[in-house]
Amino acid sequence: MAVPGSLRRQPANRGLVSHCTHHHIVVFLLTFFSYSLLHASRKTFSNVKVSISSQWTPSCLNSTAPELLPYELWNSSRLFRNAEEATLFLGTLDTIFLFSYAVGLFVSGIVGDRLNLRWVLSFGMCSSALVEFSFGTLTEWLHFYNKWFYCCLWVVNGLLQSTGWPCVVAVMGNWFGKAGRGFVFGLWSACASVGNILGAFLASCVLKYGYEYAFLVTASVQFAGGVIVFFGLLTSPKEVGLPELGADEDEGSVEEDANRPLMGNDDVDDDDQNYSIQATDSDNQPKAIGFFQACCLPGVVLYSLAYACLKLVNYSFFFWLPFYLSNNFGWKEAEADQLSIWYDVGGIIGGTIQGLISDVLQKRAPVLAVSLLFAVGSLFGYSRSPNSKPINAVIMAITGFFIGGPSNMISSAISADLGRQDLVKGSSEALATVTGIVDGTGSIGAAVGQYLVSLIQENLGWMWVFYFFILM
Repeated sequence: MAVPGSLRRQPANRGLVSHCTHHHIVVFLLTFFSYSLLHASRKTFSNVKVSISSQWTPSCLNSTAPELLPYELWNSSRLFRNAEEATLFLGTLDTIFLFSYAVGLFVSGIVGDRLNLRWVLSFGMCSSALVEFSFGTLTEWLHFYNKWFYCCLWVVNGLLQSTGWPCVVAVMGNWFGKAGRGFVFGLWSACASVGNILGAFLASCVLKYGYEYAFLVTASVQFAGGVIVFFGLLTSPKEVGLPELGADEDEGSVEEDANRPLMGNDDVDDDDQNYSIQATDSDNQPKAIGFFQACCLPGVVLYSLAYACLKLVNYSFFFWLPFYLSNNFGWKEAEADQLSIWYDVGGIIGGTIQGLISDVLQKRAPVLAVSLLFAVGSLFGYSRSPNSKPINAVIMAITGFFIGGPSNMISSAISADLGRQDLVKGSSEALATVTGIVDGTGSIGAAVGQYLVSLIQENLGWMWVFYFFILM
């Protein structure tokens, strides 16, 4: 006989505390900071765009500047005739990165469900760090500047960085059930925002010595993090002899509910839940489901499309906010980098609070819908922010609260809900694939958005860019 959903939720909520061990804490911290370091390296590029643009268009090309001799020395790094061309190429690099990142997410999710998640994650972190070092530091030290070389490196970097998110979400999904998942994943999904803050801080500290040192510092820290992950991360409870989610027979109903997503019907009888996309082998070892099977899971396509619109806005702030502040208000690059942190602060608070509310209500979609309605108003207000740093920071944090919060929930807690629903019998072998689909679709939207943002800004101005964000 099926147990009513209201009765099943009570032990599931208590299970969050009773099943938490020091291994859970270590996994939480390692996955948190591993993805934070990946995002810190991405943030470095967006924070040094003004410096890179200046390096690629030397001041000696300016007609009002004195002529510097020898000519070959002072013009050896000239890639573009003016700053506008350099800015357009920087936007192209963003688009290239996001498209390759999106393609990589679809592949990395499938690979992560078939190989050791720890190996895939550590390989992605270390190899991506080497690519970033080559892109920003080695080329500057060698005075080697080539547009095609930059494009190739950024394609490879996007593919390598895509290994991060599906792996860390899958590992977290292996360790934490639905009991309190909205709060736990809401707090944990702040890793991206913490990485943005860390990247902005590291870049602003060493930017005065040259943008190449910003890449050097973040790449070195990321490489070290990859080594720590390789030797320290536990991908599932069974590696230390703990029962997997749903494996404890004495508390079967608890873990069954812990694997049930919040978008399903809790009152459906267990006898009606016999159908499964993923068949169970005789030895109870689940096989990874296919890509198209994962797309057919309820909610995957709809949340993926919604996330595409939302990530477009979120990543536009990520890539262009420091640049916008410097050019629109005339603030120094280092000051704009530090001020942009408040958007991520708002996202951290928003993801945690909204995740907690969704746990209390036992529903996620209404929380997301209300938050995005408020995001429309905050975007309209931020587009009219005066030339005042305190006021700009406050409105920016509010905007981050209502945009970053839903973005964090969809990419983490909801992805875990979708990957552990009844149709895959709570198997962890669908988590990375589903997460890759959701985040990959979102990255395609973000990649298209970077081109549209630069196009709209060039022809219509920044105000129409914000109208575009409101529409999304």
